Amino acid sequence: QVQFVESGGGLVQPGGSLRLSCAASGSIFSGYAMGWYRQAPGKQRGLVAFFSLGGSPYYANDVKGRFTISRDNAQNTVYLQMNSLEPEDTAVYYCNKYPPHNNWWGQGTQVTVSS
Repeated sequence: QVQFVESGGGLVQPGGSLRLSCAASGSIFSGYAMGWYRQAPGKQRGLVAFFSLGGSPYYANDVKGRFTISRDNAQNTVYLQMNSLEPEDTAVYYCNKYPPHNNWWGQGTQVTVSS
């Protein structure tokens, strides 16, 4: 049973930063590309970034240059450093493998960017 636990979200002012963490049960990180996804109110869940096993990270255009994805296979953890946050980044953030497995979604962590 694979389970992801996201943490690190919160309320932040525009221009601020947050670092999200995603811990997984089991040793799955070593075998999969890992991604971060988000779902804003009234919108479908979409890809934010993913880190392939041996290649360069990929970022959605609207977060490129502001967000950084990283992974620690030894700790079964993937991170998302978010800088220069904008109100449009407000969403619930999830991690999953890339491409995602429908049965592996966790509860997510809420990020709210507001003054």
